[in-house]
Amino acid sequence: MKSIATLPNLLTLANAACGLLAISRTIDALSLAGDEVMFYEKMKNACFLIFLAMIFDGLDGMVARLTKTTSDFGAQLDSFADAITFGVAPAILAKSLVQHEGPLLGYSISPRLSFAACACFSLLAILRLARFNLESGTEKKKGKFFRGLPSPAAAGSVASLIWIYLVLLQPNVAADEGVAGLVGGFELKGISPFLAWVPPLLLVWLPLLGLLMVSRIRYPHGFAWISSERSNFFNLVAVVFIAGALYLAPVTLLFVAFHFVVFSGLVRTALGRDREEELEVEPAS
Repeated sequence: MKSIATLPNLLTLANAACGLLAISRTIDALSLAGDEVMFYEKMKNACFLIFLAMIFDGLDGMVARLTKTTSDFGAQLDSFADAITFGVAPAILAKSLVQHEGPLLGYSISPRLSFAACACFSLLAILRLARFNLESGTEKKKGKFFRGLPSPAAAGSVASLIWIYLVLLQPNVAADEGVAGLVGGFELKGISPFLAWVPPLLLVWLPLLGLLMVSRIRYPHGFAWISSERSNFFNLVAVVFIAGALYLAPVTLLFVAFHFVVFSGLVRTALGRDREEELEVEPAS
Protein backbone atom coordinates (compact mmCIF):
# COMPACT_ATOMS: atom_id res chain seq x y z
CA MET A 1 0.00 0.00 0.00
CA LYS A 2 1.28 3.45 -0.89
CA SER A 3 2.11 5.87 1.89
CA ILE A 4 -0.68 8.28 2.78
CA ALA A 5 -0.63 11.82 4.10
CA THR A 6 -1.57 12.02 7.76
CA LEU A 7 -2.77 15.60 8.27
CA PRO A 8 -5.31 15.87 5.40
CA ASN A 9 -6.76 12.46 6.26
CA LEU A 10 -7.01 13.36 9.94
CA LEU A 11 -9.01 16.44 8.94
CA THR A 12 -11.27 14.23 6.84
CA LEU A 13 -11.76 11.89 9.79
CA ALA A 14 -12.59 14.93 11.94
CA ASN A 15 -15.33 15.71 9.41
CA ALA A 16 -16.71 12.17 9.81
CA ALA A 17 -16.41 12.37 13.60
CA CYS A 18 -18.49 15.56 13.63
CA GLY A 19 -21.14 13.82 11.54
CA LEU A 20 -21.24 10.84 13.89
CA LEU A 21 -21.39 13.14 16.91
CA ALA A 22 -24.26 15.06 15.30
CA ILE A 23 -26.15 11.78 14.90
CA SER A 24 -25.36 10.91 18.52
CA ARG A 25 -26.62 14.30 19.73
CA THR A 26 -29.84 13.78 17.76
CA ILE A 27 -30.40 10.38 19.38
CA ASP A 28 -29.70 11.96 22.79
CA ALA A 29 -32.28 14.63 21.99
CA LEU A 30 -34.96 12.00 21.28
CA SER A 31 -34.17 10.28 24.57
CA LEU A 32 -34.85 13.63 26.28
CA ALA A 33 -38.02 14.38 24.31
CA GLY A 34 -39.96 14.93 27.54
CA ASP A 35 -37.73 17.89 28.38
CA GLU A 36 -38.24 20.42 25.57
CA VAL A 37 -35.40 22.70 26.64
CA MET A 38 -32.87 19.86 26.61
CA PHE A 39 -34.30 18.45 23.38
CA TYR A 40 -33.89 21.76 21.57
CA GLU A 41 -30.41 22.26 23.03
CA LYS A 42 -29.20 18.86 21.83
CA MET A 43 -30.71 19.46 18.38
CA LYS A 44 -28.97 22.84 18.11
CA ASN A 45 -25.70 21.17 19.06
CA ALA A 46 -26.22 18.67 16.26
CA CYS A 47 -26.80 21.49 13.76
CA PHE A 48 -23.62 23.23 14.91
CA LEU A 49 -21.61 20.02 14.45
CA ILE A 50 -22.69 19.75 10.82
CA PHE A 51 -21.36 23.26 10.15
CA LEU A 52 -18.17 22.49 12.08
CA ALA A 53 -17.70 19.45 9.82
CA MET A 54 -17.86 21.75 6.80
CA ILE A 55 -14.79 23.58 8.07
CA PHE A 56 -12.85 20.31 8.29
CA ASP A 57 -14.20 19.30 4.88
CA GLY A 58 -12.84 22.50 3.35
CA LEU A 59 -9.51 22.30 5.18
CA ASP A 60 -8.63 18.72 4.23
CA GLY A 61 -8.59 19.44 0.50
CA MET A 62 -6.82 22.75 0.99
CA VAL A 63 -4.09 21.18 3.14
CA ALA A 64 -3.68 18.29 0.69
CA ARG A 65 -3.18 20.70 -2.21
CA LEU A 66 -0.81 22.96 -0.29
CA THR A 67 1.32 20.03 0.82
CA LYS A 68 0.97 18.29 -2.57
CA THR A 69 -0.31 15.14 -0.89
CA THR A 70 -3.55 14.60 -2.80
CA SER A 71 -4.28 10.92 -3.36
CA ASP A 72 -6.98 8.49 -4.45
CA PHE A 73 -7.15 7.24 -0.87
CA GLY A 74 -7.90 10.75 0.39
CA ALA A 75 -10.58 11.26 -2.24
CA GLN A 76 -12.30 7.99 -1.32
CA LEU A 77 -12.05 8.74 2.40
CA ASP A 78 -13.52 12.20 1.84
CA SER A 79 -16.52 10.71 0.02
CA PHE A 80 -17.19 8.23 2.82
CA ALA A 81 -16.96 11.00 5.42
CA ASP A 82 -19.29 13.26 3.42
CA ALA A 83 -21.82 10.43 3.09
CA ILE A 84 -22.06 10.29 6.88
CA THR A 85 -21.94 14.00 7.67
CA PHE A 86 -23.79 15.56 4.74
CA GLY A 87 -25.94 12.63 3.65
CA VAL A 88 -27.07 10.71 6.73
CA ALA A 89 -26.76 13.17 9.64
CA PRO A 90 -29.05 15.95 8.22
CA ALA A 91 -31.71 13.36 7.33
CA ILE A 92 -31.72 11.88 10.84
CA LEU A 93 -31.83 15.39 12.28
CA ALA A 94 -34.86 16.26 10.14
CA LYS A 95 -36.72 13.03 10.91
CA SER A 96 -36.17 13.46 14.64
CA LEU A 97 -37.52 17.01 14.53
CA VAL A 98 -40.62 15.95 12.59
CA GLN A 99 -41.33 13.07 14.97
CA HIS A 100 -40.96 15.29 18.03
CA GLU A 101 -42.80 18.38 16.80
CA GLY A 102 -45.81 16.67 15.17
CA PRO A 103 -47.78 15.93 18.36
CA LEU A 104 -46.86 19.33 19.84
CA LEU A 105 -48.11 21.20 16.76
CA GLY A 106 -51.27 19.15 16.40
CA TYR A 107 -50.61 17.09 13.29
CA SER A 108 -49.75 13.49 12.59
CA ILE A 109 -47.27 12.44 9.90
CA SER A 110 -46.83 8.81 8.94
CA PRO A 111 -43.43 7.49 10.07
CA ARG A 112 -43.15 5.84 6.65
CA LEU A 113 -43.60 9.18 4.91
CA SER A 114 -40.97 10.90 7.04
CA PHE A 115 -38.58 7.99 6.53
CA ALA A 116 -39.14 8.03 2.76
CA ALA A 117 -38.39 11.76 2.53
CA CYS A 118 -35.24 11.48 4.65
CA ALA A 119 -34.04 8.32 2.91
CA CYS A 120 -34.51 10.05 -0.45
CA PHE A 121 -32.16 12.84 0.66
CA SER A 122 -29.52 10.43 1.99
CA LEU A 123 -29.61 8.02 -0.95
CA LEU A 124 -29.38 10.79 -3.54
CA ALA A 125 -26.47 12.32 -1.64
CA ILE A 126 -24.72 8.93 -1.76
CA LEU A 127 -25.48 8.66 -5.49
CA ARG A 128 -23.89 12.06 -6.00
CA LEU A 129 -20.79 10.93 -4.13
CA ALA A 130 -20.60 7.76 -6.22
CA ARG A 131 -20.81 9.88 -9.37
CA PHE A 132 -18.08 12.11 -7.96
CA ASN A 133 -15.79 9.12 -7.45
CA LEU A 134 -16.27 8.08 -11.08
CA GLU A 135 -15.89 11.53 -12.57
CA SER A 136 -13.07 12.88 -10.39
CA GLY A 137 -10.46 11.03 -12.41
CA THR A 138 -11.55 12.49 -15.73
CA GLU A 139 -9.81 15.52 -17.27
CA LYS A 140 -11.72 18.77 -16.80
CA LYS A 141 -11.23 22.39 -17.66
CA LYS A 142 -10.73 24.59 -14.68
CA GLY A 143 -13.65 26.84 -13.89
CA LYS A 144 -15.77 28.18 -11.08
CA PHE A 145 -18.85 25.96 -11.15
CA PHE A 146 -20.05 22.58 -9.95
CA ARG A 147 -22.66 20.45 -11.68
CA GLY A 148 -25.41 19.74 -9.21
CA LEU A 149 -25.85 21.10 -5.71
CA PRO A 150 -22.84 20.14 -3.54
CA SER A 151 -23.82 17.86 -0.66
CA PRO A 152 -22.39 20.25 2.01
CA ALA A 153 -24.66 23.01 0.65
CA ALA A 154 -27.68 20.69 0.77
CA ALA A 155 -26.81 19.67 4.33
CA GLY A 156 -26.31 23.33 5.26
CA SER A 157 -29.76 24.17 3.93
CA VAL A 158 -31.38 21.49 6.10
CA ALA A 159 -29.31 22.22 9.22
CA SER A 160 -29.75 26.01 9.01
CA LEU A 161 -33.52 25.68 8.51
CA ILE A 162 -33.79 23.42 11.56
CA TRP A 163 -31.46 25.63 13.62
CA ILE A 164 -33.32 28.86 12.92
CA TYR A 165 -36.62 27.08 13.64
CA LEU A 166 -35.33 25.89 17.02
CA VAL A 167 -34.13 29.36 17.91
CA LEU A 168 -37.36 31.07 16.91
CA LEU A 169 -39.26 28.70 19.19
CA GLN A 170 -37.36 30.22 22.12
CA PRO A 171 -37.57 34.03 21.87
CA ASN A 172 -35.73 34.46 25.16
CA VAL A 173 -32.54 32.99 23.62
CA ALA A 174 -33.00 34.33 20.10
CA ALA A 175 -30.78 37.34 20.72
CA ASP A 176 -27.96 35.15 21.98
CA GLU A 177 -28.23 32.92 18.91
CA GLY A 178 -28.07 35.88 16.56
CA VAL A 179 -31.60 35.74 15.12
CA ALA A 180 -33.06 38.71 16.94
CA GLY A 181 -29.74 40.15 18.07
CA LEU A 182 -29.73 42.85 15.41
CA VAL A 183 -33.02 44.32 16.57
CA GLY A 184 -32.70 44.05 20.32
CA GLY A 185 -35.74 42.65 22.09
CA PHE A 186 -37.70 41.96 18.91
CA GLU A 187 -40.97 40.14 19.59
CA LEU A 188 -40.90 36.83 17.73
CA LYS A 189 -44.20 35.35 18.89
CA GLY A 190 -46.03 36.93 15.98
CA ILE A 191 -44.43 34.55 13.52
CA SER A 192 -45.15 31.42 15.57
CA PRO A 193 -48.05 30.28 13.31
CA PHE A 194 -45.61 30.10 10.41
CA LEU A 195 -43.21 27.93 12.41
CA ALA A 196 -45.77 25.14 12.49
CA TRP A 197 -45.21 24.67 8.76
CA VAL A 198 -41.46 24.07 9.06
CA PRO A 199 -41.49 20.35 10.01
CA PRO A 200 -43.92 19.38 7.20
CA LEU A 201 -41.98 21.62 4.82
CA LEU A 202 -38.84 19.61 5.57
CA LEU A 203 -40.50 16.47 4.19
CA VAL A 204 -40.93 18.24 0.86
CA TRP A 205 -37.63 20.09 0.94
CA LEU A 206 -35.46 17.01 1.55
CA PRO A 207 -36.39 15.17 -1.70
CA LEU A 208 -36.09 18.44 -3.67
CA LEU A 209 -32.58 18.98 -2.34
CA GLY A 210 -31.77 15.39 -3.24
CA LEU A 211 -32.88 15.97 -6.83
CA LEU A 212 -30.79 19.15 -7.01
CA MET A 213 -27.73 17.20 -5.83
CA VAL A 214 -27.97 14.68 -8.68
CA SER A 215 -29.00 17.29 -11.25
CA ARG A 216 -26.69 18.95 -13.78
CA ILE A 217 -27.59 22.47 -12.69
CA ARG A 218 -24.46 24.58 -12.26
CA TYR A 219 -23.58 25.99 -8.85
CA PRO A 220 -20.77 28.45 -8.09
CA HIS A 221 -17.66 27.21 -6.34
CA GLY A 222 -17.18 29.54 -3.36
CA PHE A 223 -13.49 28.88 -2.77
CA ALA A 224 -12.73 29.34 -6.48
CA TRP A 225 -14.34 32.77 -6.45
CA ILE A 226 -12.53 33.83 -3.28
CA SER A 227 -9.15 32.60 -4.51
CA SER A 228 -9.48 33.98 -8.04
CA GLU A 229 -6.73 36.25 -9.27
CA ARG A 230 -9.15 39.01 -10.24
CA SER A 231 -10.72 41.33 -7.66
CA ASN A 232 -8.83 39.82 -4.76
CA PHE A 233 -9.04 43.08 -2.82
CA PHE A 234 -12.83 43.25 -3.16
CA ASN A 235 -13.11 39.58 -2.24
CA LEU A 236 -11.17 40.36 0.93
CA VAL A 237 -13.51 43.25 1.73
CA ALA A 238 -16.51 40.95 1.19
CA VAL A 239 -15.03 38.35 3.54
CA VAL A 240 -14.57 41.01 6.24
CA PHE A 241 -18.24 42.04 6.00
CA ILE A 242 -19.37 38.41 5.98
CA ALA A 243 -17.29 37.72 9.10
CA GLY A 244 -18.89 40.71 10.82
CA ALA A 245 -22.38 39.54 9.90
CA LEU A 246 -21.52 36.04 11.10
CA TYR A 247 -20.51 37.47 14.46
CA LEU A 248 -23.69 39.58 14.80
CA ALA A 249 -26.24 37.07 13.53
CA PRO A 250 -24.67 33.66 12.85
CA VAL A 251 -27.84 31.58 12.56
CA THR A 252 -29.55 34.11 10.32
CA LEU A 253 -26.52 34.46 8.06
CA LEU A 254 -26.10 30.69 7.70
CA PHE A 255 -29.78 30.32 6.82
CA VAL A 256 -29.70 33.10 4.22
CA ALA A 257 -26.34 32.07 2.76
CA PHE A 258 -27.11 28.40 2.24
CA HIS A 259 -30.56 29.03 0.79
CA PHE A 260 -29.07 31.68 -1.48
CA VAL A 261 -26.68 29.04 -2.77
CA VAL A 262 -29.51 26.55 -3.31
CA PHE A 263 -31.62 29.00 -5.32
CA SER A 264 -28.70 30.62 -7.16
CA GLY A 265 -28.32 27.63 -9.46
CA LEU A 266 -32.02 27.57 -10.23
CA VAL A 267 -32.04 31.29 -10.99
CA ARG A 268 -28.98 30.98 -13.25
CA THR A 269 -30.65 28.17 -15.15
CA ALA A 270 -33.94 30.07 -15.46
CA LEU A 271 -32.08 33.10 -16.81
CA GLY A 272 -30.13 30.95 -19.27
CA ARG A 273 -26.76 31.99 -17.84
CA ASP A 274 -25.27 28.50 -17.87
CA ARG A 275 -22.68 28.41 -20.62
CA GLU A 276 -21.01 25.23 -21.74
CA GLU A 277 -17.55 26.71 -21.45
CA GLU A 278 -18.04 27.28 -17.70
CA LEU A 279 -17.04 23.79 -16.64
CA GLU A 280 -16.78 22.88 -12.98
CA VAL A 281 -13.61 22.64 -10.98
CA GLU A 282 -14.71 19.15 -9.94
CA PRO A 283 -18.09 17.45 -9.42
CA ALA A 284 -18.22 18.45 -5.78
CA SER A 285 -19.17 16.08 -3.05
